Amino acid sequence: MTNSGPDLTDVELFVRNEHHRTFAEMRRSSPIYWNEGADGNNFWALTTYDDVVWAYRNHELFSSARGAIVGGSFRSRDDTAAGSMLVAADLPRHRLLKQQILPAFSAAALHRVSVQVSLLIDRAVDKLLAEGGGDFATEVAAELPAGALMAVFGIGYDDAHALISLTRRMMGYRDEQFVDTGTDGSLRLAWLQAEIFDFFANVAAARRRNPGDDLVSLLLGGKVNNRPLSEEEVFYNCLNVAVGGNETSSYTVCSGLVALIENPDQFDRLAANADLLDSALNEILRWSSTNSYVQRVATRDVIRNGVVIGSGDSVTLWNVSANRDENQFPDAELFDVGRNPNRHVTYGVGIHRCMGAPVAQIEMSHLFRRLLAAGVRLELAGPLRRLRSNFILGITRLPIKIV
Repeated sequence: MTNSGPDLTDVELFVRNEHHRTFAEMRRSSPIYWNEGADGNNFWALTTYDDVVWAYRNHELFSSARGAIVGGSFRSRDDTAAGSMLVAADLPRHRLLKQQILPAFSAAALHRVSVQVSLLIDRAVDKLLAEGGGDFATEVAAELPAGALMAVFGIGYDDAHALISLTRRMMGYRDEQFVDTGTDGSLRLAWLQAEIFDFFANVAAARRRNPGDDLVSLLLGGKVNNRPLSEEEVFYNCLNVAVGGNETSSYTVCSGLVALIENPDQFDRLAANADLLDSALNEILRWSSTNSYVQRVATRDVIRNGVVIGSGDSVTLWNVSANRDENQFPDAELFDVGRNPNRHVTYGVGIHRCMGAPVAQIEMSHLFRRLLAAGVRLELAGPLRRLRSNFILGITRLPIKIV
């Protein structure tokens, strides 16, 4: 089962932005691909839209217990959060945990997110316009998750940015911009997770004294099968929500802005017709595919299009490839703000579809409405920098100028 093709554990492939061409070749020649990673992680890679959706929907056949990230647990083949964290749980446990988290995304909670995000974005964009530009990635995009964290967790602005810094280091655990890469990667992940748990331990202590309607308070008061959630379960699910929110929306809007700058006809088209914003946001989500893949594990042997996937094999579902599949998206390599239909898989499919999707839509909508209302043109003011990751596809530096 050896392969001599591309190695999808090679983060440089993604840093160089060469992965789209690689996946296009894989979809044609080996859509279900056995990857033997140079880092020791071996897995099947599903690259077509149909195969990725098939795996998402067959959640009994493809378990989430190994965790979403290949090699993401320290000295453990399966995720140490298996059964405790929503993203690493299967039914019926997944449904029970989800019931505890959903109230944090109620209509009232989404309204609080909307108000807080709009305040921060207006301030950040005003500053950007006044100064004629800046680093969009750090000075504007990072305010999206900050506003959401403040509303969802009931924390202040400084704490929100402290948490963003922690999750950014965790997802950038192979990036020298965020961490010392001279140590073992899995060990770095374990230490960074511990730091985030310490953060939430402090929040939990405050909520026990003075509970509210935030996510931490909800989880502390939650029960599964009439049993209170353990402290570890509370922290894991806070981590799940924080990472899912922090590391997607801000990176997605950066990729979206680059797409609009590089396709000025589409920017003009959107600026001339505000009714296109919803379809433009979906195209940005498809185009960016910030969460590039998720991992599953086969619970039994299965044959798919003549390929035998063995019980216990790791299987990766590559959203980033599915979202450029020519058989699903005509002219998939064209950025089209009016694309319709646009059934992208950026938020996942089925029971594991991202419950934070409404928050992301609110965040992105506020930002792009504000930028379009400014009536200005934006250009790159220098080279951008991409995160050293094959899991989160992000831009960590994005200098722009107003023209």
